[in-house]
Parts: sequence; C-alpha cells; structure tokens
Amino acid sequence: MLVDIIMPKMGESIMDGRILKWYKKPGEEIDRDETLFEISTDKVDTEVPSAEGGVVAEILFNEGDTANVGDVVARIETDASQAHVKTEMPAKTEKKEEVKNADEPAPVAEAITASADKTEKSGNGTGFYSPLVLNIASKEGVSMEEISSLKGTGLGGRIRKQDILAYIEQRKTVKPAVKPEQKLHVAEKKQPEYKAAEIHPSPELTSSYNLPGVQVVPMDTLQAKMAEHMVRSAHTSPHVGAIAECDMSAVEKARKLLGDEFLRREGFKLTYMPFICEASVKALKDFPLINASIDGTNILVKNFINLGIAVAMDNGGLIVPVIKDADSKNLIGIARDLNELGRRAKIKKLTLDEIQDGTFTISNYGIFGNDIGTPLINQPQIAILGTGAVKKRPVVVETEQGDAIVIKPMMYLTLSFDHRLIDGALGGKFLMRIIQYLENYNI
Repeated sequence: MLVDIIMPKMGESIMDGRILKWYKKPGEEIDRDETLFEISTDKVDTEVPSAEGGVVAEILFNEGDTANVGDVVARIETDASQAHVKTEMPAKTEKKEEVKNADEPAPVAEAITASADKTEKSGNGTGFYSPLVLNIASKEGVSMEEISSLKGTGLGGRIRKQDILAYIEQRKTVKPAVKPEQKLHVAEKKQPEYKAAEIHPSPELTSSYNLPGVQVVPMDTLQAKMAEHMVRSAHTSPHVGAIAECDMSAVEKARKLLGDEFLRREGFKLTYMPFICEASVKALKDFPLINASIDGTNILVKNFINLGIAVAMDNGGLIVPVIKDADSKNLIGIARDLNELGRRAKIKKLTLDEIQDGTFTISNYGIFGNDIGTPLINQPQIAILGTGAVKKRPVVVETEQGDAIVIKPMMYLTLSFDHRLIDGALGGKFLMRIIQYLENYNI
C-alpha cells in the first residue's frame, strides 16, 4: 500500500517549513519511526520520523524547498513486493510542481488515494478528493458541499488542482446565493481564520507611504505568522484581564537556602520561574476549568497539565515550549525542564512534541524589567499568566504595634482569560490561589 507522508504542523502559528535534508532516497528501505527528513521553520529545526515502514517510493520536494503544512512530501510503499518506486530525486523545484499538478495519478497512487484517511468522499466523479485539493479548499474556505458540486476534469471525473483553483477564481467575481434553508446553518460554521495578509492599512496610512522619512519594511515570515496568530486569538476569545500583586519574600528565602546547593548539583541557577510554574500547576488542579479549551459549544477539560512557557528567541520572535505532564513533576523537575527547553528553544533545536499540546501558558515579560503586561491567550487555550519583574518596593504591613512600612520583593501577576468560559469570579480566584501558594511557600 502506498502511504502519503505529509508536512507536519509544528505549532499554532507555523504553516510551512523548509526541507533541510532527506535521510533516505527513493528505493531505500525505512523502518517505522526512523528519521526520514529534517525540516527548518522560523521557530524550530527538527527531524521527522516516517509514519510507516517500507520502501521510499517517491520524494516530491528537494532539499532546500519549502512545503506547506499538509503538503504530501513523499510516499512510502508498505508492501515492498508491489513497490512502485521512482528512483530519482526531483531534479529541481519545478519538478515538484509537475508532480503535484499531474493530470492523471499513477495507478498505485490512485488506488491508495481512494482509501487513505486524508481523503474525503464526494458525490461526484471518483468519489474522493486528493489531499492537495482538500488543503487548497481549507485555505480558501471552500465547503465540502461546494466541492461536491464541481465537475472534475481528471480521470473518472476526479477533481484536480486546476479545477478547485478555477472555481475559487470564479467565486471571487460571482458570489453564490445563499438558499433560505442554508441560512439557518450559517451560525454553526466555524469562524474564518484571520490572516495577517488580510489586514490592510487604512487609506490615511497608505497615503503616507511616499512621504519623506517613511521607510516601508515588509514583515518577515515569522513576524507575519505571529501577527496572524495574535489577530486570530483576539478575534476568537473575548479577553478579560485581572492583575494582582504578590509578595515574593517566601520564594526569595527558599531561593537563598537552596541556591548554592542547587547550582552545584544542577549546573544552573534557581530562578523564580520554577516556583511560579509549580504554584500555577497547583492552582490549575484546584480550578480545572482553567485547564480547558472550547470547541464550538463543547468544553474540553483536560485531566493532565501541559505547561507552555513563552521564550524569546535569539533571532527575534517567541516560541512556546511545553513541559508535558507538569503536574507529575516537583520543583527540581520543573526547573530542569525549564532550563533545557529554554536553552534549545533559543537555538531552534526543539522537537515537534515539545511545542505542541500545551494546556496553559506563562509569559515572563518581567525578564525584560517590565512590571505589568496584558498577554494574548495562546489558542486554543483559554487563559495565560503574565509575570512581571520582581522588584523591591515599600509595602504596608500590619503588626501588633500597628501598621508599618517595610521593603519587600514584589511582583505583579496578570491573568488574561477567555470570558466565553471564565467569568471574573473564577479568574480572580484562580489568580489569587497562585499568589497564595507563592506567598506561603515552604521548603
């Protein structure tokens, strides 16, 4: 059986990657989970294992080519006795397009397309759509109902890339009428993803492009994708914020008591962040609804805690590595993961698994000296904690002799939460529970 190997998704805001190296050539055998190729994105470089064992039948992208998430980059023949192998690598990038735009698929590939999990059944032609057609339809907002109404020009009425692109072009000039019975279902459809490319400057800004002293600098790929992800988050979640001040005296005392031994044993300093992570995990256990996500009208509450930590990269931008099963780790375990993930995040050496499936995120803008911030939620999560810088401030405390002003290490914590699910009471209680654990920390 011929199995498609697709370009994997490597995080919410990453939609393509460059192929750095192929570890196998057409005709060579490969085991399941053995490394097939290596990819590079704006945020991570990683090796991609083969989803199946067998013989490499076809490679559709050259080293150095950029492939979109969901693109078929290679094919594996799992039945070596029936392998239909193309023994040559694509000679150049144009060859990749020739393969993807081929009018008639090879017999073996065509048979497998009809049974692959990624295909969708239609009421037209062969009854199935290729992953390429589905990928284009998804990006352009073409529904399955619309696709099924098309007449394909491929073998047996199969819908080809040219057919779906021609329909999309036609649809731009002729807006299809909505039938009365269809209007009832409009609200049930998912909201479209807002892309940075769709955000155009106002006429006032456009007119300033030619003014003296104005330099137009196009966004690089990372900036554009971050913009897209942030716009989508702001569009999806009605953000509400809560801010509270935390006395870090107990944590500071623990750091001093543990610091020297910790540095000697672990080889790196014990910072405030492991304590904040540990307190957040405890609070998430107390308020499991904060550790959820929303899918339409369903609430998905997770019984595990995967803690995402926003890290500034050396080349600019942010990435969010994830401490998996953080609720099963103690302070030392969390500190080790933070140090290792942060180190490899800065040099783009994280694996795919280490940047996926987070359930709650912490953004430490305090590392730059900032006191207060209002972070945007990392979709599809429903809350994010922002941590300010720890600074000594005069604080009024109550004593037996009366009120007194003392100097304490203080920190502002900000919680941004999705008001579709979390109201002010729940968000406020959760934030104060984190502060309670930090202010009463005991070794």
